[in-house]
Formats: sequence, C-alpha cells, structure tokens
Amino acid sequence: MVQKNDKARVAKRAIDEDLMEDAEAVNLAADWADISQGLRKDLGHQLHSQWIKPIQLGMLCKETGTLDLYLPTEFSANWVNDRFHDRLQLAWKIMRSEVRKVKISVHPGRRQLPELMLDGSRRPANDGSETSALAVAAGTIGDAGFTSSVGLDPSLTFGAFVTGETNVLACNAAQRMSATEQPQFSPLYLKAATGQGKTHLLHAIGHAYLTAHPRARIFYCSAERFMVEFVQALKANQMIEFKARLRSFDLLLVDDIQFIIGKASAQEELLYTIDALLAEGKRLVFAADRAPQALDGVEPRLLSRLSMGLVADIQPADIELRRSILESKLTRFAPLDVPDDVVDFLARTITRNVRELVGGLNKLIAYAQLTGQEVSLQLAEEQLTDILSANRRRITIDEIQRTVCQFYRIDRAEMSSKRRARAVVRPRQVAMYLAKVLTPRSYPEIGRKFGGRDHSTVIHAVRLIEDLRKRDADMDGDVRSLLRQLES
Repeated sequence: MVQKNDKARVAKRAIDEDLMEDAEAVNLAADWADISQGLRKDLGHQLHSQWIKPIQLGMLCKETGTLDLYLPTEFSANWVNDRFHDRLQLAWKIMRSEVRKVKISVHPGRRQLPELMLDGSRRPANDGSETSALAVAAGTIGDAGFTSSVGLDPSLTFGAFVTGETNVLACNAAQRMSATEQPQFSPLYLKAATGQGKTHLLHAIGHAYLTAHPRARIFYCSAERFMVEFVQALKANQMIEFKARLRSFDLLLVDDIQFIIGKASAQEELLYTIDALLAEGKRLVFAADRAPQALDGVEPRLLSRLSMGLVADIQPADIELRRSILESKLTRFAPLDVPDDVVDFLARTITRNVRELVGGLNKLIAYAQLTGQEVSLQLAEEQLTDILSANRRRITIDEIQRTVCQFYRIDRAEMSSKRRARAVVRPRQVAMYLAKVLTPRSYPEIGRKFGGRDHSTVIHAVRLIEDLRKRDADMDGDVRSLLRQLES
C-alpha cells in the first residue's frame, strides 16, 4: 500500500513539473513576443525579419539563469551574437530578473539545410559544413523542390499596391517582370524617394513570380546585407561557394542599391553576377533612392549594367493617389466610420511620403478605438501634430494665383479684375478652387484675395470646378498638373 502511494506521489510530482514547465514556456513565449516587438520598432522591419524573427526560444536554466536562444544556422547565430547579444541580454534582464545571461547558438536537434554545390547538386546535411545565410534566405528544400518566400512580407503584394499617375509605369513594369513570359527588359531599376513604394513593388514581384513559377529560386536582400554576406564569405575563404549560390537564383531582388557605393570588390562581384544571370535569362530587379547616373562612387561598368534595362521612376504621390491609398486602407477598418473631410485633410497635409500617410491614418484610428472616441477632423489635428508639422509646407493664395496664371498664360492682374471673358473667368475659378483645397483659408478670406469678391462667388467656383473635374477630362488634367506643381 505504501509503495502504491509512493508511486502516486511520484506520478503527481512529474505531472506538476510538466505543468510548471508548460506554464513557464508560455510565459517565456509571451515575454519574447514583447521583446521581439520592441526590437522590430528599433531595428526596422527588414533587419528584424532577417535576424530576430527566426530566433527560437530554448530553456531557462534556473540554477545559472541562462536562457538559450536558437537560430537555424551557425552563420546566423554568429551574426546575431556579434551584433545583438548585448541588446537581447539587456532586454531579457529587464523583462525577467531571473535571466542573468543569454546564450545564442544553433539548435542542437535542428536539421541542417543542404548546401548547394557548384555542379548544382546538394551537399548532404549535417556534414560539418556551415550553411550560408544566402542558402537559408533562398527557402527550404522539400519533396516538391526548391521554393521560397522567405524574406518577403506577405502583405506587400500587387493587390495591395494602389496605382496612380505617379507610379503606374513602375507598377506595370514590375508586373511584367514577374509574369510567366520573358520580360523585354532586364534588369528593372526602381527609383523612388523614401516611402514611395519601391520596396513594396520588390516584394510584390517576388510573390507574383513565385505564383507563376512555384519552383523558382528567389533571393531578396538589401545592398547592406549583400555586403555582409560578401565580407563573411571573403573572411571564411568561401568566395567560390558564395558566387555559385548567388548565381543559382532565378530572380534577384536587391533593395537600397545606393549603399553599395564605394565598395570596389563588392561592386565587381555584383557586376559579374549581373552578367552571369542575364546571360542565362534570369531576372534582376534593383531599387534605390536615386537614378543610376546619380550613384557616386560606382564604377562605370556597373552603372551601365544597372541602367541597361528599364529605369522606372516613382514620383511622389499626388493628392488623388494619396486619397485613393487612404480609402484603400480604410477597408481594413470597416465598419469604422472615417468622415470624408478627415480623409481629405490627411491627403492634403501629409505629403512627404506614403509611409507617413498610412502611419498617420493608423495612429489616428488606433487612438480613436482605444479611447472610444469618434474619428473627427479635430481629433486628427490634435493627435497627429508631430506628423503634420513635419509635412506642413504652407502654400499661399499668392503662390496659387501665380502658378495658375503661368499655366494658363494670363496676366496676374486678372485674378482680381472684373473681366468676365471665359479665358479669364475659368482660370480664376480654378485658382479659387485650389485655394480652398490647398489652404486653410475660409471662403470670405479667399474672396478678399480675388479682388474683394463675395464668399458666395468662391463657393460657386469651387462647386463648379468639382463638377467639371468629374465630367471634363481636360479640366481634371489641368487641375492635376497644377496640384503637382504646387505640392512639389
């Protein structure tokens, strides 16, 4: 009887220990989610996705206070250990007082990915060789073959990309690059300022290409990461393997190519890679914040390769495109009501880049939902002061009048004159409409700037131009051109 009771106590103790371990694992996972989210904000989406997101939690040793963190390869473990160990250890110490040390290593039970050999065969796993991050980034190998979406943001697709006059060329070129048929141009070079959508298109090309070519080998990276890979291979005396792996991809996507400036050896390797991939009919897409000819410190041969295909320029989004982007994003928050005047206000005032525009909308909606308030123009002005002040470039009515007169080739005095000839009245009405759209001035204030006209005259002009834009393509084109001039 005593023996049975002892067995029961042992079994109960084992169950309790298992439950405690499960609870501890859940708590560790919750803490890691908070730490990972904080690192994502500090490091940015790209670095976080490449190096922090793949980390797996191990056990926390209560005696030594050591927490094990695992990465899939020796290369990635060394890279994270060199650059983020102190930050990770500090974050865990703040989160949990019992964590005194963080240990970063390769998971002991994880199957190594096969490494690609020069002849295209695969080296057996777990043979003691190190698998490069290039091979990991390319994807995983299964029975179905070699496919990949690693490093691609699932939300950045062509379906989520809103097009307008300023980006339609780049979007169409990107879709051609990802189609089944061979594109007429390669490489494709996307040029745009920060936050205008070039990275979105890079990811969209990757997703669409994988849909059309399910067994494709894709490599997406920043120029900075290319440099890291290159230097690591150089130090490890693995340049032959590095070149072989890099040139085995079907689609190469390189972001922020401007950061490869001045690195002569890396430029040379990229040049040879471009030549090798193009010779085999592979596809290449580069993105940068400036045109190839404006890249200082890049040797002429590489410049000629970057510009030999198609250079697609993405211009800053005009007000119509900004409004369309906001309306597209609002579908995610249905049935939340966001008044039209708030959408119009955000589209008119947040003009620097699309990323800030969407960020402003998200911040406004999050604040309204968390506080239970309704989204209103007043709430937008109160909660987005930092974004609005950074974007505010005051356009004056005088500037509008001057630009409209130059556009229609009439004398500036006609803005205040009493003449009613059609060639004068219509430009004057367009200027009144733009003054209402682009400035915070009231109808009476605008009227006074146009020769002391009554506010009802301004209201009539604004409504008339709004109606003409819907019915008359020429008038809509004129207004769009003027908006771009004034907002540039």
